[in-house]
Amino acid sequence: MLGAGLYGVLIAEAKLARRVIGNASKTPPDATGWYGRGRPGPAIKIAILGDSSAAGYGVDRVELTPGAHLGSGVAAEAGRRVHLRSVAKVGAKSSDLAAQVDRALPGQPDVAVILVGANDVTHTVLPSASVRSLAEAVRRLRAEGAAVVVGTCPDLGTIRPIPPPLRQVAREWSRRIAAAQAIAVVDEGGRTVSMGTILGPEFDTAPALFFGPDQFHPSADGYKAMAAVLLPSTLAALGLAPEEESAPESVRGERVMPVAAAAVEAARNTGTELDGTEVGGEQRGLRGRWVELRHRRRKPATEAEPPEQNEGDDPGPDGGLATQ
Repeated sequence: MLGAGLYGVLIAEAKLARRVIGNASKTPPDATGWYGRGRPGPAIKIAILGDSSAAGYGVDRVELTPGAHLGSGVAAEAGRRVHLRSVAKVGAKSSDLAAQVDRALPGQPDVAVILVGANDVTHTVLPSASVRSLAEAVRRLRAEGAAVVVGTCPDLGTIRPIPPPLRQVAREWSRRIAAAQAIAVVDEGGRTVSMGTILGPEFDTAPALFFGPDQFHPSADGYKAMAAVLLPSTLAALGLAPEEESAPESVRGERVMPVAAAAVEAARNTGTELDGTEVGGEQRGLRGRWVELRHRRRKPATEAEPPEQNEGDDPGPDGGLATQ
């Protein structure tokens, strides 16, 4: 009876939170286009996939989207032009990634950045089903030669419209999905970056600054903070990490460890990167896949620029223009 009563309370609170948050119906600006004006080629090709957090729901200018921040940041750090294609969709769950991969692959991305998981939690998708869909998306992207960076599910326990005890349930569920995502993604050859508390301390202490008007989606400052977390790992996936970051630094808490233990730790620490590695020439030990747990240094903030969107211009296989 107690269990049934608690379940009823959770369902009622979920409906109430949905009404307070509202439905994300506004289409965000499309971050697709060229970044790095005046920089040389060949272009670095980035695809961004996922849900409203990847699309930049809630901002009204394209340069405020996470895609624009990421494209501008990679161009500045690499000293090359960047072509970014956004196929993210508001409201997307992990099961929607298959269609997004279909749209991304023709552009032959060098790296695909995926942000997904929050809607799986709010729609009570079973973690096993959610992770299977993500793993399949990573597998397909890796098979076509794209590096993959996945920002794992954020901690939804900081969302103000979600009341207790639903908030505690959302926190535990999102952390479990984040850990499972990390294990599956690394196993498929991708790397993950924890978004765990990206909605945490900074967001929780300054919700007016880091959350948008609906108190659920990030604000412009929130998306900028998200992109800052993703940028160092995206550069590493492209082989553009600084030479001094070639090996884990123990003084920064970086180390090699089994993926399951690393995934749990990463889910609780924002910006923690996990990437597969070898120990003694072996990818796996007695406790599973070996990974490097990294805390990469943040890059200086780069002023995001609106993309150039010349009709008919698209990067060809060599990173040049397919049409002129």
